Amino acid sequence: MNERTCIVRRKSAEPDELIRFVAGPDSAVVPDLKRNLPGRGCWVTADRKHVELAVARKLFARALKADVTASPQLADMVDALMAKFALGALGLARKAGALALGAAKVEASVRSGAAAAVIHADEASEDGVRKITQARRAVVHLGGPAIPAYKLFSEHELGLALGGTNVIHAAVLAGDAGKVALKRMAALDRYRGGSPDEVAMRAAVAEDENAAEDTE
Repeated sequence: MNERTCIVRRKSAEPDELIRFVAGPDSAVVPDLKRNLPGRGCWVTADRKHVELAVARKLFARALKADVTASPQLADMVDALMAKFALGALGLARKAGALALGAAKVEASVRSGAAAAVIHADEASEDGVRKITQARRAVVHLGGPAIPAYKLFSEHELGLALGGTNVIHAAVLAGDAGKVALKRMAALDRYRGGSPDEVAMRAAVAEDENAAEDTE
C-alpha cells in the first residue's frame, strides 16, 4: 500500500479525505490532523465509521509495524480535536472580520452573496433556520451558488469560540479569511457522517420551479 492508502478500505485517496495516525511516546495511537508529527504514519478514511473499524479490527499495529494500543475512545478523540480546530478557525475568522453574527445579518449576507457558509447552533429554532434556508434557496433559484449550512456546535460552544453570548446563527463570509474555517467545518461535518445540503437545496429549487410551471 502506498503512503496515503486507507488501512480499512485499502484504497488510496486525497490527503483531505484521510486522517493520519502515528504512535505516540507511550505507544498509544494518536491522530495527526496537521500531518506533521514525526515517525511512521498510517491513514484512515476521514469519518467516524472507518476510525471505529480500524480500532475494532486492530489494524493500527500492523500498519504502523509497532506494538501500539488504540483506545476504544479514539473516534471520540478525533471528533473532539476536529471540533476544537473548527472552533479555533471560526474564532480567527471572527477576528479577521470574516464572520457575520445574528439571524438578520446572516440572512442579509446570504442574499447579498457575501456568505460562503451558514452555521446554526444546535438550539436554533425552526423558524430562525427556516428564514435563512429560504434566503439560501432564493440564491440558488436566481442562479447563485448553493450555500452550505452546518449544525455542528451548541450555542455555548459557539459563544466561547466567538467571544459572545447567544450565538445562534452565523455566516462565514466569502474570501480568503473564511476559507480555513469553512474547510475545518466541512471536514468535521464529513467525519460525523453529514454533508452540506447543496443537493437537497437544488432539489427543493427544482420542485419550486416544477410547481410554478404546473400552475402556469
